[in-house]
Amino acid sequence: MAEPLTRTAERSGAGADGGTSAAPPRSWPRTAVRLIALLARRALLLAALLATLFLAVELLPGDAATATAERGESAADVAERRALLGLDRPVLERFADWMTGLPTGDLGISARGESIADMLARPFPNTLLLGGLALLVTLLASLALGGRAALRPGGRADRAISGTATGVLALPEFVVAVALVLVFAQWLDWLPAVTLADSDGSPTSWQMLVLPVVALSIPQIGWNTRIVRAALADEAKAPHVETAVLDGLPSRRVLVHHVLPGAMPSIAAGIATSTGMLLGGAVVVEALFNYPGLGAVLSGAVTDRDSPVIAGVVALTGAVISGVLLLADLVRAWASGGSL
Repeated sequence: MAEPLTRTAERSGAGADGGTSAAPPRSWPRTAVRLIALLARRALLLAALLATLFLAVELLPGDAATATAERGESAADVAERRALLGLDRPVLERFADWMTGLPTGDLGISARGESIADMLARPFPNTLLLGGLALLVTLLASLALGGRAALRPGGRADRAISGTATGVLALPEFVVAVALVLVFAQWLDWLPAVTLADSDGSPTSWQMLVLPVVALSIPQIGWNTRIVRAALADEAKAPHVETAVLDGLPSRRVLVHHVLPGAMPSIAAGIATSTGMLLGGAVVVEALFNYPGLGAVLSGAVTDRDSPVIAGVVALTGAVISGVLLLADLVRAWASGGSL
C-alpha cells in the first residue's frame, strides 16, 4: 500500500494538513427518525414476505390436513382436521389471525398440534450458534485477507487472494460441504461427518461444529474479502491517508489506523448482507450434517404444507437479519457523522 499511496501523495502535492476538512456536525435526532422509518419499512417488507409465503403454500398441491393424515383415515376425519386447523377459511383471513399473535410471540399451533413457539425454541439457538460462528469466521478471515491484499495492490499476494476469493464466492454451500466431508471426514478421518445431539438438543461435541461452520463461511469469505479489498482501496485515496504516508508511517499502521476506519461502513454493509446468506445456507448445511437446527423444522413444515410453521421460521430469521442490518446502519451513521 505504501508505494502507491506515496506516488499518489507526491502527484497531489498534499501538505502536512492533508487538506482534511472538519467533520460535519452530528444530527442524531434526524438519524433516529430515519432509523424508525427504516425499521417500519423493513417490518412492512417482512409482513409482505410472510403473506407471500402463506399464499405460496396455499398453491402447493394438497394441504396440511391431507399431508398429516394417518394411513387409513377417512375423508370425514381429514375434513374434521381441516376445519380444526381453520383451512376451510380464506388464506388471507388465516394470515391476519396469525399476524395478530406475532407481536406477543404467539406463533400458533402446527398441523400436528404442537406449539410453534415451543417447536422453534429448541433448534433456534443451535442455528444462531452455527450462523454466529460462521459470521465471526467470515469477518475475521475477510479482514485479514482483504487487508493483506490491500497492503500491496497488484502484488502477488493481492492477485492470489483476489483470484481465489472470486473463485470460492461462486461455490454453493452444499458443494463446499460435500468436499469438506469427503476430505476431512472420509479421507483424513479428522472430523465427524454428522452431528449427534445430546438430551437438550445441542451438539455433543464442538468438533461437530467445525465442518458446518467452515462450509457456511467459505463462500461468504470470498464475497467479503473482495468487499474489504475494494473498500480499503477506495479509502486509501483519501487526503488524510496520503498525509500519513508522507509522514513516513509504516504501511500496516496506515492501514489499521487511517484506512480501515473510513472503510468500515462498506465492510459492515457486506457483513450484514452475509447474515441473510448464512442463515439461508444454514438450512442446506444443517440437512447435510444432520445438524439439530431450524433446517429440519423447515423441511418438515414444507412437507406438511404447514404455513404457520414456515412463517414462524422466516419471522425469526427475519428478525435476526433486521437486527444485524440495523447494527450496520448504526455503524454507517457513526462513521459518516450521524447521518444515514
